[in-house]
Amino acid sequence: MRESRATFGADLHLELSAGRGLRAGLAEALREAARSGRLTPGTRLPSSRSLAADLGIARNTVAEAYAELVAEGWLTARQGSGTRVAERARPRRPGPGAAAAAAPPRHPVRRGPAYDLTAGSPDLGGFPRAAWLAAARRAMAAAPNEAFGYAADPRGRTELREALAGYLARARGVYADPGRIVLCAGFAHGLTLLARVLRARRVREVAVEGYGLAVHRGLLERRGLRTVPLPVDDAGARTTRLPDLAAGAVLLTPAHQFPTGVALTPGRRAAAVDWARTTGGLVVEDDYDGEFRYDRQPVGALQGLDPERVVYVGTASKSLAPGLRMGWMAVPAGLLDEVLAVKGPAEWAAGVLDQLTLAEFIRSGAYDRHVRGMRQHYRRRRDELVAAVSGRVAVSGIAAGLHAVLDLPEGSEEGVLRAAAWHELALETLSRHAHPDAGLPPREALVVGYGTPPPSAWSPSLAALVASLP
Repeated sequence: MRESRATFGADLHLELSAGRGLRAGLAEALREAARSGRLTPGTRLPSSRSLAADLGIARNTVAEAYAELVAEGWLTARQGSGTRVAERARPRRPGPGAAAAAAPPRHPVRRGPAYDLTAGSPDLGGFPRAAWLAAARRAMAAAPNEAFGYAADPRGRTELREALAGYLARARGVYADPGRIVLCAGFAHGLTLLARVLRARRVREVAVEGYGLAVHRGLLERRGLRTVPLPVDDAGARTTRLPDLAAGAVLLTPAHQFPTGVALTPGRRAAAVDWARTTGGLVVEDDYDGEFRYDRQPVGALQGLDPERVVYVGTASKSLAPGLRMGWMAVPAGLLDEVLAVKGPAEWAAGVLDQLTLAEFIRSGAYDRHVRGMRQHYRRRRDELVAAVSGRVAVSGIAAGLHAVLDLPEGSEEGVLRAAAWHELALETLSRHAHPDAGLPPREALVVGYGTPPPSAWSPSLAALVASLP
C-alpha cells in the first residue's frame, strides 16, 4: 500500500481549546501561538493536508482556519511559498517592565579592537572547506552502521586512531600504537584528564616553563596541583633543574616553546627524559604547532626518546581549526588504564562524524596537502612581518609556528600599547605569559600572532603594528 503524502510536513504542536468548534479552536490555537511568539514571523506552517492528518480532522476545517487567519492578517498565503506567519504577528509584551527592558542602553556598547595580532589562533579563513566536505562525504559513505551508535570505546574511533598512528610516526617521529592513542576535545581536555591521573597518583607539584599559557597553569592549579616554574632561555626550558624540584611531572613545549619560540636543545631533551626515568616522573609534551617549521626540517617530538615516560598531546587546533575540538594523546602503556578510567566508559568528547572525517582527511593525503599549503601561507606572512619591522625592533622565535617575539627598546612597551590601542590593534606582551613565581629578568617585548588575522585584515593589521612601534 502506498504511503499517504498527507503525513509529510513539519511538526506543529497545538493545544485546541476545549468546548469550542474544531475550526474556531484551531484558529484560536494558531492565533495564540503567533501572538505569544511561539510561532515567529516567517515560520512556514504545515500544509492543510498534513496538519489535518496530524490532528485527525477534516482538511477543509484546517483550510478554513488558515483562510480566517489570513483575512485577519495573522498568516500569509502565496502560491509556491505556502502558508506562513505574517510579519505583523509580533510577540506580546511580557509585562509592564518590558518597555524599560527594551529601551536602548544608556551607554553605548564598546566594540572590540578592529585588528587582532594576539597569538594562539590560525587563519580561520584557511580552513579547507571543500576538501573537508569531500572527506566527510567519503567517510559517511564508508561508515559502518554501528559507528552511529553510542560510542563504547573511550579511546575514540579505531579509524582515526589508526590514521593518526601512521601520520604521527611519519611526520612527528612519535611512537603511537593505535591502541594507546586516546582522543580528546583539544589540549585543555587532555591536560585535565592527565591532571586527574596525577592527583590520583598523589602528585602535588608539576613543573612548567617560566613562560607559558596561564590558562594551562590555572587548569592544573584548579585540580590541586601546584605549578613550579623552570627558567627559559635561548635553549628552551632548563630541564637540568628538574632534579632540584619536588615535581612529579613536567609540562613542556619542546618543538616550539610558547611564547619565546625557541626549540628545546638535544641536551635538555635528554635531561628531561633522564629525570623521568630516574624519578618515575611524567613528561607531558604539548606539540601545539610542531608541523609549521620554515627554515629547516621539523623538530621531532620528544616522545620518540621514551614513549613510556612521555605523554604526547597534539591537536587540530592550529593545523585546521580550534572549533573542531579535536585532540589526541599518545599514552604510555603503564598510564593508559588510568587515563581511560578518568575519561569514562565511553567516548563523549568528539563527535563520530568529525572523527571519521579527519581519519579520511589524513588517509587521503588531504591533511598533508593542507599543512604544506598553510606552511607556505604562514611563511609569507612571517617574512612580511619581519620586513615591515626591520630596523625598528629585533625579531626572534620565527623559525616555526604562528607567532613572533618583537623585542622593544627599553622603556617603550607602555607607549607601544597605548599607540596600538589608539590604532584599534589588539597586542599582548611577553610578560603577560610569565609565571608569577619565575623571577625572570625584565624583558619588554611583544608576542605577535601573524596567523590570527583573516586575509582581508592582514595588511591593515600589519600597518597598525608598524605605526605603533617606536
